[in-house]
Amino acid sequence: MTVLQCGRFSLALDRPRVMGILNITPDSFSDGGRFLVPDEAVRQAERLIGEGADILDVGGESTRPNAPYVSPQEEMDRVLPVLERLAEAGIPLSLDTRRTQVMRAALATGAVDLINDVSALEDEGAVALVAASPVAVCLMHKQGNPDTMQQQPHYTDVVEDVGAYLASRVSVCRHAGIASARLLGDPGFGFGKTLAHNLALLRALPRLAQQCGVPLLVGLSRKSMLGALTGETVPAERLGASVAAALESVRRGARIVRVHDVKATRQALTIWQALADNEQK
Repeated sequence: MTVLQCGRFSLALDRPRVMGILNITPDSFSDGGRFLVPDEAVRQAERLIGEGADILDVGGESTRPNAPYVSPQEEMDRVLPVLERLAEAGIPLSLDTRRTQVMRAALATGAVDLINDVSALEDEGAVALVAASPVAVCLMHKQGNPDTMQQQPHYTDVVEDVGAYLASRVSVCRHAGIASARLLGDPGFGFGKTLAHNLALLRALPRLAQQCGVPLLVGLSRKSMLGALTGETVPAERLGASVAAALESVRRGARIVRVHDVKATRQALTIWQALADNEQK
């Protein structure tokens, strides 16, 4: 059985796990501005836990396409008070950041169990900082930066390129002393990818998991690729598509799905798990 060692917790990955999204930002593509006040953020966190979240992912910088710059100090001002108040939430807390400075401040609170980094610890000092801590890390692939990444993304072979990048970052982390049991990979759906790229990566999840050698986390919830496929222009109205994408990700080997709609996803995965368990008897 695969177990993710993340800070204060050991999370068995013998069944698919649900990471609930808590965006403390004014401009995230789906729920920007809803949870900027710490009291509101904590209430949303409690709601997600009650709906069955296994991990909470707290972020203070939107990394959506064309997102504006947010200073490290502003990002810390958003996330640190909430992390401190959620320290005794009873489930792993993930910090969604790409900045070493923010990681360091958050780790000092003792409330962070996982770093979810869209830049795969490429910021200066990030690898060494995480290596010296007990936290897990999710290494994500992206092409370009949020303000430019959707401007004509190009790959020789998107599956091979993404898989090779993740494998290289996993290798860097291992050589720095971060155990494999603390590592996750994320193909980075929507981060410098066209719809065709995203679909190719979704089809190839088993190959990607084998190539990078660590469990995969997949985030497709409410994303524009789902809108492109369904014609639904409002992110919050992509519930059915998001649940279907989460189920297909799990069916193809994802161990963790990062979602806005925890309750609906948990219900769907419960049915999927019951059928999978029955087939194994």
